[in-house]
Amino acid sequence: MRSSKLRWWLFVVPVALILIVVRFPYMVDVPVWKFLDRGSIDPATLHLKGEFVESNLGSAEQSDGSVLVRIVAQQYVFVPQCVVVPAGVPVRVRMVSADAAHALTVEGTSYTVKVVPGSVTEQKLQFSQAGDYAMPCHEFCGAGHYAMRAHLRVVPRDQFRELGPAERVNCDAH
Repeated sequence: MRSSKLRWWLFVVPVALILIVVRFPYMVDVPVWKFLDRGSIDPATLHLKGEFVESNLGSAEQSDGSVLVRIVAQQYVFVPQCVVVPAGVPVRVRMVSADAAHALTVEGTSYTVKVVPGSVTEQKLQFSQAGDYAMPCHEFCGAGHYAMRAHLRVVPRDQFRELGPAERVNCDAH
């Protein structure tokens, strides 16, 4: 009898530890309401209609002077790959995932945008001066995770206003 209980514990304890080590750190970072959100979106069709269709992705100036950035994360790419925003202006990032948990980080800053499938994550950012930033994924999302990165270019406000929508998602054009 003791032998069978010991075998059971030898199986349960390692499995529990693996679940705690692998899943718990991410679950702590994502608020519970992200999983309970009634306004969730379907990851399979998010690019076909609504806010996250391809023509809406990237950065757009809002009527109040702030900038709205929409990004889709999917294995193993961020769409768009480049985002151009103005310096000195509040930037609101809205991001969704098409397939897995992702965490877009802006290197050299404390900004991280974490997203899970089925919900929209929103984060406010602001950059005081022009510059370039790498934006890698910092949530393991599969075999190609190491190559999942985007680029952020912060330009002077006047230069941003002169750019068309296609130029705001193309870092090579500046």
